[in-house]
Amino acid sequence: MDMVASGEIGRVSRVDDAAGRYIEFCKSCFPSNLNLKGQRIVIDCAHGATYHIAPSVFRELGAEVIEIGVEPNGTNINDQVGSTQPQALSEKVIETKADYGVAFDGDGDRLVMVDHTGEVVDGDELLFIIASYRKRYTQLSGGVVGTLMSNFGLEKALSKLEIPFIRAAVGDRHVMAELRERDWKIGGESSGHIICLDQTSTGDGIVSALQVIECICVEEKSLHALKNYMEKYPQLMINVRSPGAVVENPSVIEAVKDTENKLAGRGRVLLRPSGTEPVIRVMIEGEDVAQVEMLTQALAKAVESAAAKHLLIES
Repeated sequence: MDMVASGEIGRVSRVDDAAGRYIEFCKSCFPSNLNLKGQRIVIDCAHGATYHIAPSVFRELGAEVIEIGVEPNGTNINDQVGSTQPQALSEKVIETKADYGVAFDGDGDRLVMVDHTGEVVDGDELLFIIASYRKRYTQLSGGVVGTLMSNFGLEKALSKLEIPFIRAAVGDRHVMAELRERDWKIGGESSGHIICLDQTSTGDGIVSALQVIECICVEEKSLHALKNYMEKYPQLMINVRSPGAVVENPSVIEAVKDTENKLAGRGRVLLRPSGTEPVIRVMIEGEDVAQVEMLTQALAKAVESAAAKHLLIES
């Protein structure tokens, strides 16, 4: 028989009830002795990949679910909703008096949450909640991987709990590489891309949200209370138009050292050439907002001066 006519060539394999199987997998990442009965949760699916999955997961675990961002039309993904624009979620949580809200991004690998007061809980805070919970219940294997952009407050809070912390380059693939090299299980980015290798082999927003919600259920504390165990440091970033090589300029190196001395271990400095445009990102974090602003402005001027001299020499 002609194999083309019989349909043997070009046949696409199909998994029956893929959505149902994925829902069951997500639920399996939540302890079977817990449920979400009595919890009112706002779920924002960003008009994206999770719109027909996430609400079902949380409902089947017992929660009262209020949905937003669940009407994709092919062009409205992440449009005024989702983890990249959580204002709509904050407003809906307050309006409905929900216990908390969960927002995914369009492809479903990132999340941010919102507590009952409407405050956004970002990836650094979610990572801290998961790691500190696992440390208390002896479920943490190794340490935590963040990135160069992870808030200094995360590093300090983990240090107090004697949890090792290292920074990878920005990007989930770099976080994953560091996790695998150290055989650690937990890592993530400020944007909400969280990796729990003891649950999945990659970032999954629904699974990551369930890890945070497990903490809420077991600790019997609100998301607001749990996030307040980590103090985020004020952060300011200024983009300076400059070739990346300027970060190696002796005057810039000296300016960075001077800035670090003024912070006296109570903050950090980061100069990072952009990978997409000819700018250097000058970022400082510290305990005092006024000092952070003053030091960032001064360091940015030092970088600008070095860049001007560099261009003059090249011309």
